[in-house]
Amino acid sequence: MDFDPVANRGHVPVMRNRMAELLAPAVEQFGDRAVIVDGTLGAGGHTEYFLSTFPNAYVIGIDRDPNALAAATQRLAPFGDRFVPVQARFDAIGEVAASDERVPFGIVRENGVAGALFDLGVSSMQLDQEERGFAYKVDAPLDMRMDTTQSLTAADVLNTYSHGDLARILKTYGDERFAGKIARAIVQQREQEPFTTSARLVELLYDTIPAATRRSGGHPAKRTFQALRVEVNRELEAVEQVLPVITDLLGVGGRAVFMSYQSLEDKIVKAAFRELTESKTPPGLPMDLPGTQPLFRSITNGSEKASKTEIEHNPRAASVRVRGVEKLAQGN
Repeated sequence: MDFDPVANRGHVPVMRNRMAELLAPAVEQFGDRAVIVDGTLGAGGHTEYFLSTFPNAYVIGIDRDPNALAAATQRLAPFGDRFVPVQARFDAIGEVAASDERVPFGIVRENGVAGALFDLGVSSMQLDQEERGFAYKVDAPLDMRMDTTQSLTAADVLNTYSHGDLARILKTYGDERFAGKIARAIVQQREQEPFTTSARLVELLYDTIPAATRRSGGHPAKRTFQALRVEVNRELEAVEQVLPVITDLLGVGGRAVFMSYQSLEDKIVKAAFRELTESKTPPGLPMDLPGTQPLFRSITNGSEKASKTEIEHNPRAASVRVRGVEKLAQGN
């Protein structure tokens, strides 16, 4: 069963069993030299399951949020040195792997990574921490930083970005139809008083978005809050940058799996995986020319979705799209 809120301390890892199934062939191939990278550690649910399911594997758990990392590290303490925590944005894994002297990183430098999982987006644990400002249903400071040591907050974006930049991020990252209108209202209101908490922004959105749209388009703040979160944390930039890094770190037979919850993330992953798995041989030839064969193959049929049963028990799984690849050979 993929959903067990008691075992996972209220935070249910999406498609937990399926993620282990996708990584299992690589982990088994690498044996006691298997290292899994959990690039989005969060509450540690996926990692805990990997460490339990693969008793000879190590897991490197990465999270930019120091509070999440500390809590997950405490949870995973029973696994000893098989779990290695790293505070960083996940696209820094290449730099960390090249310099960290802990045992799993030495294995990675010699053999490559056996498996990697990236469960993208904000974690349920962060959403539950009202003071972080990710949720629009409670009044909280407009923070939205996954890494609380960084300087830029959602309030900074609202109070300093130009009308054009605000409209751009609302449209691009939130697919907000009324991006220009909302941006104009934000600029007008901040001249009277800077934005500091979420309730005032939600009130502005209710006043700005037409009533007909509010009745049929879900919560009027959903798209704006998503756009601000993506901008504050440079989420799409991180996805774009980690794809070549993690695929380079994989050993032959190693597998990388990405779980996306919004179309922009999934488009980035889909395009990168298409490039990795396509032959570079000119069309019409009966076989691949030397050096043009693909170095990766897809391990999912397009994008996989969660089952209806899981979605009923774990609503966060409703929008997930899963894509994975396996490394067939090292590049030059």
